Amino acid sequence: MIIGLTGSIASGKSTVAKMMKELGLPIVDADVVARVVVEPGTETLGIIAQNFGEDILLEDGNLNRAKLGDIIFHEPAKRKILNDIMHPAIRAEMIRQRDALLAAGEKHVVMDIPLLFESKLQHFVERILVVSVKEEVQLQRLMERNALSKEDALARIHSQLPVSVKEKGAHAVIYNNEKLEQTKEQLEKILTHWEVI
Repeated sequence: MIIGLTGSIASGKSTVAKMMKELGLPIVDADVVARVVVEPGTETLGIIAQNFGEDILLEDGNLNRAKLGDIIFHEPAKRKILNDIMHPAIRAEMIRQRDALLAAGEKHVVMDIPLLFESKLQHFVERILVVSVKEEVQLQRLMERNALSKEDALARIHSQLPVSVKEKGAHAVIYNNEKLEQTKEQLEKILTHWEVI
């Protein structure tokens, strides 16, 4: 089974992905893939530099994520340009990794895709698992984790689909507002029900 794992920023999706990995499930992580496709010398990084200027590159040739992040979080048109460059490259690499795992005999693969719904990638997976969180918990976690002001944290939260919309498109939802033990219990119950573990 191909499971799409998603959630919103600071929902605890990465924590759930870690739990799934500990249960022996292979993970294709969109965030990791997004870094791989913009490594120095890649075609994708070259196209980004052409569109956003050479000053979004660090001296060592790596992408200056903070600088690019500042540009795209406040300018939707520029975010669209970046997404139009990144998404095809990320999709191709994720499919390559997924197919390699299946060819190697894996029965189940988790595709960890933060923007599964925003990018309309539901067709990539057979089941969708959404990690949900109350907005006040999400805001607090994001401000603490990324040392952001309330305004900047809210800008990042509101750049994504509301988690309530994601819940409607899910086959199962994990509510990650409490302790980790409760999150893990929910995960194991869902995976047992789906006959994955």
